[in-house]
Amino acid sequence: MKKLLLLCCLLPVLAYAQNFYFATRFGLSGYKGDLKNNLNPFSQPKLMGSLGVHYDLTEHITARTYFTLAGLRGDDKKGKGYMKNRNLNFQTKVFDVELSAQYNIFSLNTRWWTPYVYAGIGLYHFRPFTKDAAGERVYLQPLATEGQSKPYKLTQFSIPLGFGASYSLGEDMRVGIEAGYRKLFTDYLDDVSTVYADPAALNSAHGPQAVDLAWRGDEVNGAPYPPAGTPRGNPKYKDGYYYIALTFVVRYWFDKYKQIAGIPGGSREKKVGCPASRALGY
Repeated sequence: MKKLLLLCCLLPVLAYAQNFYFATRFGLSGYKGDLKNNLNPFSQPKLMGSLGVHYDLTEHITARTYFTLAGLRGDDKKGKGYMKNRNLNFQTKVFDVELSAQYNIFSLNTRWWTPYVYAGIGLYHFRPFTKDAAGERVYLQPLATEGQSKPYKLTQFSIPLGFGASYSLGEDMRVGIEAGYRKLFTDYLDDVSTVYADPAALNSAHGPQAVDLAWRGDEVNGAPYPPAGTPRGNPKYKDGYYYIALTFVVRYWFDKYKQIAGIPGGSREKKVGCPASRALGY
């Protein structure tokens, strides 16, 4: 009787649970901006990892959400000549929440693999920092290194975009590879955007450390602080970040729960199988 009551309570949940998957991603992340203007994921990479959930709405459309922790960095020392003379650098951790829709080109009910694309909306938090001449970590936003009258926001919205390929190991497990990009609405992910502020005004408002970290060319060539208004970055192009990662998606634990609870009907029709065998009704 208890098992029957438990079954009645869980039937609605289990019916929908068959379309739920736990998902993970692990790979390399990179940044695009004034301190590194290419999208090469193997140039100045950092590690990233994600935990998330997928839900198959149809054979081709999947709703998904991920929580991601990624590292980003950029360093003028690894850039072009004018960048090396500027000598700025930054690092940050990014906490990212994504809600997106994935379109699978093929149906995994009839094929073992499919390419896909995805897009959605995201929310991320960053906090750029550098190390001073003594090697101490210094967070940059409070210093207003470009003389900003209002600090830029450290938590903002993004647009996640990407593509990948997924391969079914069976009806409950999928592996794949995915590349994603985050379109941002800020040019201050790296704390560099517009022009050099007047050093006297910057010193008066935020102290000598702000002046020291706004211009670091003197550390490599002894050049004096540039005149106020000299370009420091390019505000025409917003910053962004991206990743390339291996993916693993699993539905297994829902069925194991039914077995552990002793609920009958633990098996179900396969959603994925060999196309030839499915055509024959096996």
